[in-house]
Amino acid sequence: MKALILVDLQNDFMPGGALAVNEGDQVVPVANRLTTSLKFGLVVVTQDWHPPGHFSFASTNAKEVGTVGELGGKPQVWWPDHCVWNTPGSELHKNLLTGRANLIIRKGMDKAVDSYSGFFDNDGSPVGLGSYLKERSAREVYIMGLATDYCVKFTALDCVKLGFDTYLIEDGCRAVNINPDDGDKAIEEMKAAGIKVVHSDTLTKRS
Repeated sequence: MKALILVDLQNDFMPGGALAVNEGDQVVPVANRLTTSLKFGLVVVTQDWHPPGHFSFASTNAKEVGTVGELGGKPQVWWPDHCVWNTPGSELHKNLLTGRANLIIRKGMDKAVDSYSGFFDNDGSPVGLGSYLKERSAREVYIMGLATDYCVKFTALDCVKLGFDTYLIEDGCRAVNINPDDGDKAIEEMKAAGIKVVHSDTLTKRS
């Protein structure tokens, strides 16, 4: 079975949001075209869902946004407050079609632990997506969303580590690019891990 994972298509990651990704809104039509193509037996949506005062927020630590510190013994980018649960910024983009979504996975709910991957929190605690896909006999997993260099990358890397045949839908992603080439480096890292890079047109064409 083929599964599609839509990563963090939320208002705060869209232009004008608290942690805006350039052209982030342009991937929403790609997601809609894929979910309505009936090519996928499972559709999963991930959603950053942070409590107020999350420890990854620069404001919580009196740090400058975009600088790097440490959280839980691991390097941590200090982010602007974003995707605080039950705020408009945490909501999925209004144009995203979610009628075929089988599951919404919320992550980053532990105040002391950040969570990039849809499979594991940054401390290695499982979020539940891996077992969900395996119980439903998913074999091929296609991933797109925001952002290429963080939540998409870590979701894809964990996916392939768990033994799924993993694909990155490149035109369905955009990068934060704290450094200008972060997105490109992330794609190369994913390729090196065995993740296949595809274009959405190859997935929606009639066979």
